[in-house]
Formats: sequence, C-alpha cells, structure tokens
Amino acid sequence: MSGLKRTIFYDRHVALGAKIVEFGGWEMPIFYPAGILEEHLATRKKAGLFDVSHMGRFIVKGTGALKFLQHVLTNNAEALNIRETGAQYTLIPNETGGAVDDAYLYRFVEDEYLLVVNASNREKDWEHLNLHLKDFQDVELIDKTSDIAMIALQGPMSRHIIKEIIESGQIPEPIRNAVSIVTISGATVKLARTGYTGEPLCFELFIDRDDSLMVWDKIIAKGAAPIGLGARDTLRLEAGLPLYGHEFGIDHEGKEIPILSCPLAKFAISFSPLKGNYIGRSELIKQHNAFKKIVSRDYSLINDLPRMSRPIAVTGRGIARDGAKVFKGKKYVGYITSGTMVPLWTVEGEGLSSSQTDHHQLRSICLGYIDSDILEEERLTIEIRGKAVDAVVVKHHMRSEAPPYARPIVFDHKLEEKELPAGDTQSRVGRLLEKTLENTLWRQKSCINLIPSEMTISPMTRLLSVMDPAFRYAEHRKSIAFYDADIFYYQGTDFICEVERMLEEEMRKFLGCDNVETRLISGQMANTAVFSAMADFINRADRKSEPRRIRQVMHNHIGKGGHLSAQPMGALKDYVARDPRTEKPAVVNFPVLADNPFKVDVPAALKLIDEYRPELIIFGKSMVIHKEPVAEIRQFLDTQAVKSVVMYDMAHVLGLIGPHFQQPFAEGADIVTGSTHKTFFGTQRGVVGSNFKENEELYTLWEALDRRTFPGSVSNHHLGTLLGLLMAAYEMNYFKDEYQSKVIANAKSFARALKDCGLDVAGDPAIDFTETHQVIVHVGYSRGPEIAKQLEANNIICNYQASTDEEGFTASGALRMGVSEMTRFGMEENNFQLLADLIKEVIINNANVVAKVKNLREKCSTLKFCFSDSDYDDVLQKLHELL
Repeated sequence: MSGLKRTIFYDRHVALGAKIVEFGGWEMPIFYPAGILEEHLATRKKAGLFDVSHMGRFIVKGTGALKFLQHVLTNNAEALNIRETGAQYTLIPNETGGAVDDAYLYRFVEDEYLLVVNASNREKDWEHLNLHLKDFQDVELIDKTSDIAMIALQGPMSRHIIKEIIESGQIPEPIRNAVSIVTISGATVKLARTGYTGEPLCFELFIDRDDSLMVWDKIIAKGAAPIGLGARDTLRLEAGLPLYGHEFGIDHEGKEIPILSCPLAKFAISFSPLKGNYIGRSELIKQHNAFKKIVSRDYSLINDLPRMSRPIAVTGRGIARDGAKVFKGKKYVGYITSGTMVPLWTVEGEGLSSSQTDHHQLRSICLGYIDSDILEEERLTIEIRGKAVDAVVVKHHMRSEAPPYARPIVFDHKLEEKELPAGDTQSRVGRLLEKTLENTLWRQKSCINLIPSEMTISPMTRLLSVMDPAFRYAEHRKSIAFYDADIFYYQGTDFICEVERMLEEEMRKFLGCDNVETRLISGQMANTAVFSAMADFINRADRKSEPRRIRQVMHNHIGKGGHLSAQPMGALKDYVARDPRTEKPAVVNFPVLADNPFKVDVPAALKLIDEYRPELIIFGKSMVIHKEPVAEIRQFLDTQAVKSVVMYDMAHVLGLIGPHFQQPFAEGADIVTGSTHKTFFGTQRGVVGSNFKENEELYTLWEALDRRTFPGSVSNHHLGTLLGLLMAAYEMNYFKDEYQSKVIANAKSFARALKDCGLDVAGDPAIDFTETHQVIVHVGYSRGPEIAKQLEANNIICNYQASTDEEGFTASGALRMGVSEMTRFGMEENNFQLLADLIKEVIINNANVVAKVKNLREKCSTLKFCFSDSDYDDVLQKLHELL
C-alpha cells in the first residue's frame, strides 16, 4: 500500500488486530477481530470508537469567513451559535444543484469555523473552495487534516465514558449539534454531539495530534469497542444516512444526482434572505419546489426531481447490493445505492417497557434511488443474482428520538395490544363501574400521590361540578354598543352569570390583580389565548396585511424544566416568528447557573434581554424548585426601556401565590396564567389575570384576550367545572395561608429526609433544596421510568423526569415529586420523613413496602383545607338526592 496515508492511530489499529484496507487514499481498519456484525452490535448496545482522522479538516477564519461560507455551502452558517447549536450538516454545491461533497461545519469559537469533508473528496474540495476563495477578502482557508486528529465515540455508553474522562469543561448541551470545549488529562478537546451512526448519544472529538493517542487510549480503557469502516457503513445505512459516491454524486446512468433527492438534505439547505445568493441556489430552489409538490402527491414538477433516495426493506430472501435494479411490476424504477445485511438486537416488551435482549438477528435493508412518485409501503422487486426478490418502501430503518438507544424499525412489526373486555353491553357497564370503584379506592385510600400536577378536589367542589350547569351553555361576550355589557346568547343563564362574577372576584383577590378571565378550560388554553391575544395586539393597527407574529420570545427551555405549553412545540408554535438568522422559532432561552441548572442565571439573562429585546418574556416551569427572577427582570426592563410583556405561566405553582412563595404582580408581572388543579384546589381549568388599567396601552392587549377567549378559544366553557372552581376559590382564599406554609415546609422537610437517606436530591442545600412544592431526585441516567414503575408497584405514585443534562424523557434519570396533594390529606413533616425512608427502601434496597405505604395512607386519608359538610348538611343532602 505504498503512497497511502496513515492516521496517527494506525499503530493502534494494527496492535488491536485490525484488517487494514485502502480507503480514499488512506490505510484504514475495515474491521477488528470481532468482525463487522459484532462491532455494529457493540455500538448499538454500548459504545464504539471510530478513527475518522482520514476525513478532511479545513479551518476557515477571518472577517470574510462567514460571507465566504455562505457562498460555497448550502446551509446557513450564520445560524451557528456556540452557546446552543455549534454544528450543522451542509453540502458543497455546484452550479447545477449537484453535490461536490457533503460536509459538517463546526463553530467552537467565535472567530473561526471548522469544515469536515469526506476523505476521498478532500483534494477536490480543497481545489473547489480555493477556486472561489479569490472572490472574497480577508478569508484564510487552512488544511488542518494532519494537525488535528478526529475520533467519534458513538452509542448508549458514550455519554458515561465522556463524563468519566473529562477533567474540566462541560459536556455539550443534550441536543444534536451542540458543541463545547473540554480538557482531558490536560489536553484541549473540541467536543460535538455529532456522528455518522444515527445513535442519539454521539460525540465527535477534535484533538491536537500530539494528544490524540492519549485520548484514544483513555476511551478504549473505559470499555469502548474499536470500530472499523465496515461497521461504520452498516450503522449509517441502518440510520438512512447518505454516502458520497452512492447517494450523492453521479448515478449509475451517468447523470448528476440532485442534492434534494436525499430527504436529509432538506435540513442542510437554506434559502434565508440573510444568506443571500450562493452557488447552485437557483437550481436548488427548483428542486425544493418540486420536492414540496411531490410531498403533496403532485407530480407536475417531477422532472426537476425525478428520483429520490428511499429506505427499502427486503422482504424476500437475498441481499440487495449497490447497483441492483429495482422494479415496480415490470417497470424499471431505479437502483439500489447502498445495501447489505445488518444485525439488530432483539427486543422484549413494547413501548417504554421494551428492553434489548442478548440475542440478535439479521435483516436485509437498503437505500434505493427510485422514481419520486413511488409511495411508502409500495411493493417492489429487486433483481438479485438474476431473481426478482420482494421488497417494500419503508419510512425508516431506525429511529433516534428515544435515547439512550437507537431503535430499529422492523417492517411488519405489530404492536401487541391488550384485548378489550368481552361481553355484552350490560356486563361491560358493570365492569366499568367496578373498575372505576377499584381505581378510585386504590388512588384515594391506598396510594401516596406525589405527582406535582395533580390535586384531589374537595367533596363540595366535586359535587358542584356535576350539578345542572354542567349540561348547559352560557356563551357571552361584551358589546361596545351596550357600554361593554356582557351579552349572553342563551336563556336560563342568570345563575351562571352570577357564578362567573363571583369567581372573578375571588380570583382577583387571590391573584392580587384587577382583571381575570375564567372561561378558559385548561392552563394550555390559557397560554394559547395569551399568545393569540399578543398577535392580535401587535397587529391592531393593520388588519389587512398578513399578521406579524411575536418577533422574539424569551422563556425557559423544556430541557431546563420549562413548561411544555410555553414552547414552540406547544401552544407558542403558531404565534412566534421565525428568526431569519437561525431559521428556527425566534425564541431565546433563559440561561441557567452552571452549579444549579434549575435556577436562572440572572446577569447572563439580562445580557440576552439587552441583545434580543424580546417582545414577550415567559416565566414558569413544570420542573420548578426555585422562585423566578420576576423583580430583577422587571427592574432591568424599566431601567433600559425594553418594551416587553412579562408573563408568568404559574400552572404548577398557582396555589402558592402569596408571601410564602411569590406575588407575581407585586414583583412586576404583566400577565399571569395558570392551571387551577395542580397546587390550586380547583377543577381542571385555566385562568388568566392582569393588572392593566383602562387608560394604559396594554389594556388593549387585555381586550384582545377577551376576544381570543370567546369566540377565539372556547364556546361552551364547561359550566360544571366552573361552578366547582368557585367553591375551590372560596376554599383557597379561606385556607391559603396555612396550606401554603405547610406545603413549603413539607417539601423542604421531605427533601432533607431524602438526602439524609442517601438519595441524590437536586437543588441548593442552603435553602433545603426547594422553594416550592416540588422535590427532584436523581436516580441514575435513564433509570427514571424503571424506578417510577417500581415505586408505583409499591403504591407510591410520582413521575419520571429528564433532568437538565439528559437527552429526553426516555433517558430520564430523575423523579419529580410534589407534596401538595398529600399535604391536603394531612401529611405533616414527620410523615414525609417516614415516606422518604420508604422510598429509599424501594430505590436502594429493592424492598416491598406496600403494606407500610397503605398504613401511612390510612393515617392521612381525610381531606383538609375545605369546609365541613356538617355545616351544610341540609342543602348537601338535597344536592346528593338530585344525582
């Protein structure tokens, strides 16, 4: 193999027994003694270490670097932000809309970029980039392939290994394409959550050549398996990732493959006006227009994108290789670009309870470059060794959104569903009643209920919720023609009109504000109504043009405990603008403290507010153990004349409003939203409050909220639960001081006791870990679902939660527990201390504590902080008789 290049790790590969082959001008390991199948499986179950130092690495820097990259790459390099997303998949296009190469662009520091290209294309890419470099000023392009080593650590154990070897610095945020800089035994390492395997836990490391062997050895010593190019190819095929020369480049008929024929490319192409014109843009627009039509099954522009790369499962016997012809009936429709037999771990169980076994099987899969009008699940045949072998177009071979494992998607797998009860209608009715009784007795008499977003309502509240208003309508809205009098559209509504007015009075008293909207039937709907009203308010001067969305929003990221309904994936989705720089929702996240990621870093937040000038700032979390810095942010907004609406989504802490926790309006909030059934005593509804005065500009926003409530959000606003909520509001205002103080004291005592039991409690020990009703306990990466189920088997009900450094709910390593419901059932600090010991017995000692839990619950089974039935016996008896 004379004349071939070797990476710094070549001797390590030889020492490990690798078979060395030529690849892209390099001597590289194709596999190690374990073989390709075992290496593939090792990556999917544990962790694989890949030498990818044969890939080209170009540094681009200078004041003209960004402008140059925007011209020669398809993606929007301006979107790279080292604080959040510092890497992106991209392509090097030619003028005709084909790919010179596909690549990855990284930004680890502000003033330079790192472009990684394919090994076999490195020299071609270098020439292409230098050809265009002459048209730009102050750009330096440096080939660092020999100076910087590059390795990839991929697989479920990779996160653990990286954490074990990091000396200083932080692992990148738990999102794809995040980056950071760390030190490992004194060596500076640039670390990115990227890779070519489809693994949800994936890292690529960039290391100075002189330090690279040390880092390689440390990772191998921690248990990572060395992986060769053979398994790298099977892993990327299973993930549906393209390979230049197969899915990009020139096809088997000698034609250029359009970039957008690969569906993944849609994430790597930008038409942002900030990017401007670039090489191949006009051709890519044609392809993109065709792609949009094809997705809608309109094939009028199919000539601009005649074929697309699609995953295909081979259902007959045979292995589809590169070049094999594909037919639909007798019609030739394309060919296979990549294909082989790949292994997968077999799985026991379904859904979240499923788990990998120690057994594996093989399946034949491929990627096909086939006619664009072929649909998913269409049956095809592939010509393999002269025979027509059955195959089917599938959506995916594998999915990555359920960490820590990549999950194979096997064609024709059917979910095992429990059979529904048999029998005639009357027997089903009987069973329904019996099971409802059984479930209610279990949750109300035998379980310790610790889910922080749940609350048992009082008997009176429950009774009122099913009285006659529950069956009625009472739509109404204000009319300017009648001096803003409420006009009801139905008769028989005098009582409910009175109820609404009394409820508004009680909620104004509780919230400490002037304006209240109570018709919304959930906290999510309350938030949606506010966002809709904001959009209405913003566009109040122009009702003819396309409405502008909220320009910029600041909120708590869901990964840092933020509430779902305040996320772009939730209620905010249709109301926030797209940032032309990032081409994502125009949302900036509150930064958090490095040593306490559950708490906002206020100085850093103020800098971001000054930079972004958000129109809407949203406080509030679903994983909340600290007060929100409302007063500090309000002071800054007023001092700096930043015109932002401050909203506090108090869904989880509404029942704690007051001197024991926070008084949002006194601290500077403009709007408060909430759910009335979590820490509040109410039925499941939503509420919005504000302190806007009629002569203020923002009162127009409140008027918009009234319109966006009805008819914008609700029609029938569930009058039964509205009536029940009035009783709950009476209870809340009457008992709140004692209730709130007990809740917070119980939470602190519970947290201390859990800590004393040896459990890992999140938060600041100086304040007893929490300032709310919630306590968060770390139980080990991805063990949350398992531990929560184990606790449930012992009648302790809580919910698993992804902590701030975990990749998602399926990787949850924490439990979120709330004390509010059980405080209402009379549990005191000593009871929570006993409960902490029972939880320890389950988690640490795997003990069965069902009997002890039931005994504890028997002592705490009478609901407190509600009015005595005996004071109202006569009328309650009459109400019961009406059921």
